[in-house]
Amino acid sequence: MMAMSGKYLLDTNIIIALFANESAVLDYLSNADEVFVSMIAIGELWFGALKSQNVESNLSRIDEFAANCPILICDGDTARHYGRLKNSLRLKGRLLPENDIWIAAVAEQYGLVLASRDSHFREIDNLPLAIW
Repeated sequence: MMAMSGKYLLDTNIIIALFANESAVLDYLSNADEVFVSMIAIGELWFGALKSQNVESNLSRIDEFAANCPILICDGDTARHYGRLKNSLRLKGRLLPENDIWIAAVAEQYGLVLASRDSHFREIDNLPLAIW
């Protein structure tokens, strides 16, 4: 998908690509107006780091990233978005991984474009999505 300027919520796989210094992701981010991450993505990163070969260096990288990027937390409003999204997916017979539904709920709640490499987010009606 073409780069678009705007406000983005980064999915976990985009943050991992950023950590790998992938030029395409760096290019997209250079055109973004604002970038956010959800607490769910940070949790997924921590889980990945804790089961990795380089636990300490990976945790350090996550902490540095989290200190420099706004982290959006879940609240009651997020829960309402999550419930509506999950029910809509259920009615379509298209459930996504739980964490991805929460990430989509955060994007929807804050009116952000979700930047991801997971095309299954297309199952969520009216979710602005950038496949990087």
